[in-house]
Amino acid sequence: MTRLETSPERPAPVRVVAQKIGAWIGRLGEVWVDGQVAQLTRRPGATTVFLTLRDPDANISLTVTCGRAALPDSVAEGARVLVRARPDFYLERGTLSLRASEIRPVGLGELLARLERLKRLLAAEGLFTADRKRPLPFLPGVIGLITGRASAAERDVVENARRRFAGARFQIENVATQGPSAVAEVIDALARLVATPAVDVIIIARGGGSVEDLLPFSNESLIRAVAACPVPVVSAIGHETDTPLLDLVADLAASTPTDAARRVVPDVAAERRAVAELAERSRAAIRRRVAGERELVAGLPERLRASTRTRLAHASGEVDAWTDRSRRALSMTLGAAGGELAQLRARVRALSPQATLDRGYAVVQRADQAVVRAPVEAIGTLRVRVARGEFAAVRVGGDD
Repeated sequence: MTRLETSPERPAPVRVVAQKIGAWIGRLGEVWVDGQVAQLTRRPGATTVFLTLRDPDANISLTVTCGRAALPDSVAEGARVLVRARPDFYLERGTLSLRASEIRPVGLGELLARLERLKRLLAAEGLFTADRKRPLPFLPGVIGLITGRASAAERDVVENARRRFAGARFQIENVATQGPSAVAEVIDALARLVATPAVDVIIIARGGGSVEDLLPFSNESLIRAVAACPVPVVSAIGHETDTPLLDLVADLAASTPTDAARRVVPDVAAERRAVAELAERSRAAIRRRVAGERELVAGLPERLRASTRTRLAHASGEVDAWTDRSRRALSMTLGAAGGELAQLRARVRALSPQATLDRGYAVVQRADQAVVRAPVEAIGTLRVRVARGEFAAVRVGGDD
């Protein structure tokens, strides 16, 4: 197909553009489309049925027309279907629709298989890992609640939370919890709650239902929005046998809306009992400690006396031992010194002049006390000292 050449001087008429669009769309041929029936119109007596087919993961829809025979009676609004159709561009109105030749409802088995494949995909991305789970605040300032309008789930959460903590505050977002618009409304409500700074935790609650009713809570877009949510999210879907993927990605999966209320706010009465019990335990511990210290102080003087006596006896024994060792050491020292003194005395005696005199020698001195060391030339009185005294002597000349 040739390209349509246009310019401000040569614009194309609307009919030409419409015809080109119709020709381009016609080239697409017959396709199989997966979607959810958002609206279904069966007019009595009419052979044509009109459907609005919506993408469950996006706010996009298409009009579908088909013959009454091509639409099974089991198909109703909210059902997942496979449609074999040919795109059709209506020139007079400039609208696009699908002309279906076959419509197949997606069975429960196929839905569960799709959910299982999606579950494995998201798990492989790490969206369900335990380390992503955040703890809930002990006492949230404002609790965000996403649930159906005037639903039993809303009543269960609010009443049970305020029964436990009368001051619990809520910001409630009422949305569709099943049907074609449920996913988009829940995601929008989640974004509004995240934008409110006072909201500390968000509960997504709904009563039980069939697998088809709970499909919005396994939608990939919703799961990714919850995974990216900066505020802790509690899943409170009242189901028993089936586990929506919301339970796996949420920070906490409560079994019911009532259980979510118990998990999100503390029980004031229970907390008061716990505080009273802790206070009593603290007082009992202090009393035991004081009693023990009193017993310890009461027995302290006797223990001090016994300890002092023991230390004194030990010290006395040490003093006696040191005294005995000192005496022995002093005796040995004095004995050794006495022996040395006797030896010195003997040597001094052996070297003294008196010992020399005792051996028969004499010391001769002049009158001026000088010792005579050579023969005396002059005649005069001399003093002679011998071992037992001294006497005077006169030198006589050789001719005398």
